[in-house]
Amino acid sequence: MLKKRVHGWLAAMIGIVVALAAGGCGESVPMASEAEAVEGYTDAQIRLVAATERNRYSTVYSDQIWEIKVEEEGVSFQEYLLSQVRHFLEEVKTMNLLADQQQIELTSQEKERLRELAEDYYGSLTEADKAFTGISEEEVYQLYLEYHRAGKLVDELTKDVDMEISDSEAKVITVQEIQVSDNDRAKRIHTQAMAAGEDFASFARAVSEDSQIEKSVGRGERSREYEDAVFILAEGEVSPIVRDGDVFYIVKCINEYDEEATLERKQNLALNRKNQAFRKVYDGFAAENAVVLEGDIWDRFPYDVKGSTTADFFEWYADYME
Repeated sequence: MLKKRVHGWLAAMIGIVVALAAGGCGESVPMASEAEAVEGYTDAQIRLVAATERNRYSTVYSDQIWEIKVEEEGVSFQEYLLSQVRHFLEEVKTMNLLADQQQIELTSQEKERLRELAEDYYGSLTEADKAFTGISEEEVYQLYLEYHRAGKLVDELTKDVDMEISDSEAKVITVQEIQVSDNDRAKRIHTQAMAAGEDFASFARAVSEDSQIEKSVGRGERSREYEDAVFILAEGEVSPIVRDGDVFYIVKCINEYDEEATLERKQNLALNRKNQAFRKVYDGFAAENAVVLEGDIWDRFPYDVKGSTTADFFEWYADYME
């Protein structure tokens, strides 16, 4: 059975699950594939995902977020999220095509559990939610089926991947860091830093060329020279001058093993390893079997609609399928 980590990995791998379109309740958004005809999504299914993400973002950031410009993309946040959800839906479909090829099917027990999930989730919707989305319980069920099958595909294709990450590989430490760009100045500051004792942080704020003094550092994130000098420090110790290119560092160890951060990084490294293994199979298939979500539905989602409050379609899945 899929775990929450798979749900989280899918969301990160596919892209941000966000809002999109409105339209006739019974219409289906056409999809084209170079491989074969692909059944599309109904407008109601799309509006459900749309409402979920619209409400989630609006709750956190207010409705003003939709007109904010995404500098890297040169478009509004609304337009950017619409493009991301289009990519999400296309990839879920592509993953289900790959599941067809790999002959990966859901068991009767999985389908029964997803049916229960769809029933309970649908029952949680308000009348305003149902009126806005036009969704039926069967359409909810079909969405959950595809999402779950995509996750099962990931599990099947990566089941032989070694997910063991050692503490040494994932280790995270907490340091206070002085950064300067002149060697002679670094020498003078190092002498003063060694005498600063408990006042190292205050001293660092006064002399460092980087205003951020306290940092978490993971194994493999910095240069070999930095790691060799800093990861051997015990709590309270100060490093010799560490040169990294044209920058000189003087580092004090605050926590030689951040257990919580190390555990989180270990999980992230394992998921990244799983992602890489999956992509080796998926990317080639997707390149040869491109799925394109067609239609003008992207221009028709009303972000200022009031009344619909659903914001937990994917959270229900994660909780149910743990």
